[in-house]
Amino acid sequence: MSESEMGLRDRLIEVGVDLVTREGAQSLTLREIARRAGVSHGAPRRYFPTHLDLLSAIARRGFADLGARAETAIGDGDGDGDTNPREQLMTLGRVYLDFALAQRGMYELMFRHDLLESGTLGLRETSLPLFGVLVDLVGRVRPHADAAVVAGALWANLHGIAQLWGWGSLRLATGADDFVPLLTAALDAHLGPEER
Repeated sequence: MSESEMGLRDRLIEVGVDLVTREGAQSLTLREIARRAGVSHGAPRRYFPTHLDLLSAIARRGFADLGARAETAIGDGDGDGDTNPREQLMTLGRVYLDFALAQRGMYELMFRHDLLESGTLGLRETSLPLFGVLVDLVGRVRPHADAAVVAGALWANLHGIAQLWGWGSLRLATGADDFVPLLTAALDAHLGPEER
């Protein structure tokens, strides 16, 4: 692929990222992405054989952004230094929920079942590295538990908080002003209460 072709491919992805950020996942049609990129509506097919391929490329950017935010917030999660793994889990949970609520369109796209089931998104390269950090941190807090199972349950809980908070349901039901008490309760439920 030539440099100009790579440039157009990247531009189509960037336009898609901007579009999903501003207008939500439902706005991501091939025709609209092509129009905003200033190319014919058939041009994206040269680089992305299917609509799912283009959506997957856009979603990969979301996973990369979330992963970079997490790494910046907690480091590489390898346990070096004096950082408390439970505090790192709290920070990771906040980053995840902040991302999910601030980037709702992208978050929705990242977890679309048709993309996940199609295999075009490449979960091994996108969400599994961040899940691996979660598993490692959970394992350091609960060394005798099946860390992958506990981490999976915690991730499902965070995903539910993100969805229900975004819809306004949890605010209405709990009267909470922010999601931090829910995040704390989720950590306590999956890790046990914090020792003081």
